[in-house]
Amino acid sequence: MLEVRGLRAGYDGVEVLRGLDFTVSQGEILAVLGANGVGKTTLNKALSGVLPASAGEIAFCGERIDRWQAPRVVEAGLIHVPEGRRIFPDMTVRDNLILGSYRRGKANRARNLEHVLDLFPRLRERIAQLGGTLSGGEQQMLAIGRGLMAEPRLLILDEPSLGLSPLLVEEMFQLIRRLNGEGLTIMLVEQNVIQSLEIADHALILENGSVALSGEAAALANDPELKRAYLGMS
Repeated sequence: MLEVRGLRAGYDGVEVLRGLDFTVSQGEILAVLGANGVGKTTLNKALSGVLPASAGEIAFCGERIDRWQAPRVVEAGLIHVPEGRRIFPDMTVRDNLILGSYRRGKANRARNLEHVLDLFPRLRERIAQLGGTLSGGEQQMLAIGRGLMAEPRLLILDEPSLGLSPLLVEEMFQLIRRLNGEGLTIMLVEQNVIQSLEIADHALILENGSVALSGEAAALANDPELKRAYLGMS
């Protein structure tokens, strides 16, 4: 579904991504893992058309998209739920969700809204509240729900567990597993290594803008190099 070859990108002449190569297959969860500052958010921006690639190719569903603007990428069905939620605090929960279908999914807006509210009963209870009055966990639900309103073919989730309580983190990973079980292809970008590897099919570890490790998630979870370098285990 997504094929990345030799991807390079950065800011103001400073290269952050240094020739990334990876693929995301239809129906899988790919976990992209790494500490702060290794290039995860830069990768998401490049895939989403927010940041231009300086070199390399990005192909989505057979079409090269690395020169596309962000609205066209959204229209193709590659939907990015950004780190930090980025909801509209002065708009209601309902209006935040409706905005998710601005570029894609208008025809099925009512049906998709019901699906999102079934997934997140707490959003249904707060449908008329302003987004800024929600708790952190509820705002994360709203951000993901807004992404689902666009009928994603591939959903990129950038640090969805960041800042959540342990109980809400567990709920978030259960939700990701459920969405994938419904057939949604997901690229999960996280610092939470252990839980991400538990639900992912494949994973890659970024270090200094390059892929340090990649493979099946179950195999990486038992890789001595991963445990030593990223989990502090000997």
